[in-house]
Amino acid sequence: MTPAKRPSPDERRTQRVLREALDELVQHVRVIRRTLPTMAPHEIAHAQERLEWLADEVWRLALEEGADDA
Repeated sequence: MTPAKRPSPDERRTQRVLREALDELVQHVRVIRRTLPTMAPHEIAHAQERLEWLADEVWRLALEEGADDA
């Protein structure tokens, strides 16, 4: 496995929406990890739904960015 290249500053600016969505996904996962032991079942279900929605959004944005690069 080769190490990932650091994106250039230009790439970071052009993929701002994707980066923001990915940051939101990562932040949500961190909150879940920290609060999971104290969450009620309905809170877990809501967190899972939001996690799935965020993952779908990141995937959609990544595909759009990929189509723009082609």
